[in-house]
Amino acid sequence: MPRPVTLFTGQWADLPLETLAKKAGAWGFDGLELACWGDHFDVAQALEKDSYVREKRALLERHKLKCLAISVHLVGQCVADDPIDERHKGILPARLWGDGKPEGVRQRCAEEVKRTAQAAKLFGVKVVNGFTGSPVWGMFYFFPPTTQAFIDAGYRDFAGRWTPILDEFSKQGVTFALEVHPSEVAYDAITARRTLAAVKDHPALGFNFDPSHFVHQFLDPVYFLEEFPQRIAHCHVKDSRKELDGRTSILNSHLDFGDPRRGWNFVSPGRGDVKWDPIIRALNRIGYQGPLSIEWEDNGMDREWGAPEALAMIRRQDFTASAVAHDAAFHSKEG
Repeated sequence: MPRPVTLFTGQWADLPLETLAKKAGAWGFDGLELACWGDHFDVAQALEKDSYVREKRALLERHKLKCLAISVHLVGQCVADDPIDERHKGILPARLWGDGKPEGVRQRCAEEVKRTAQAAKLFGVKVVNGFTGSPVWGMFYFFPPTTQAFIDAGYRDFAGRWTPILDEFSKQGVTFALEVHPSEVAYDAITARRTLAAVKDHPALGFNFDPSHFVHQFLDPVYFLEEFPQRIAHCHVKDSRKELDGRTSILNSHLDFGDPRRGWNFVSPGRGDVKWDPIIRALNRIGYQGPLSIEWEDNGMDREWGAPEALAMIRRQDFTASAVAHDAAFHSKEG
């Protein structure tokens, strides 16, 4: 049976949810992965107002849509990031930013992520996708000389902040799916393994698999699926394309997304370097039957043209595994 295809609403949060749901339903999506910003999903209202969850469900049902995951990327980023600065102020509501003192920001955001697990349970959603922030990302290039002791201390800091959050997720029966991504504690298979070890393989920690973050690092996304088959809790459909001409770099020279001078950019799914057929086959091998959630990002294309095209692309690519060997019919049943 084909996997449900959903649309992540994070890049559409400038639109009211009613408007976006109408569009997504008309395009043929099966559901929405709701971002916890804009008016798409409000954690506080879900916990404080009995009718809020019912009203959100009713809104989605009017457009024949489901919600199988919600996203807490922005708040989650501020739990373990170092430094905390004006960039974080730009992605947080004023009540979480407060006076901007870094440790206070981290503590308030940690509590908010716990509350998100509680809201997800009330909403009937089993997966919350997000970022964790990272105390080690700023040290990814080892100069000035950086010892493993510095990195170990960073992962201990991460574990101290996130283990209580993951405990709350376990209590609520919800999985936190970390999007493996540059700027996070896990950005490839080695750091993903180190992240799991830091929290003692906590059962509430899964991964939101997004191949677009692997290909511009020259990594094969299939290997990640094969290494962590039991931890894949959610799957994003997103694409990126390298444009390396001898002058450009994968470090991108401090240029904005969409700038043609960058060494890589996000592009509409199906138009980049991600090879979807091997990924679908790997998802089949590991038994993943969750949603394929299109996270649409392409600064060179109109999103209302690109999202339906991406939906059609992934529906063509997705298929179920064969139940029989193709050569089984060659064998004679006669002795």
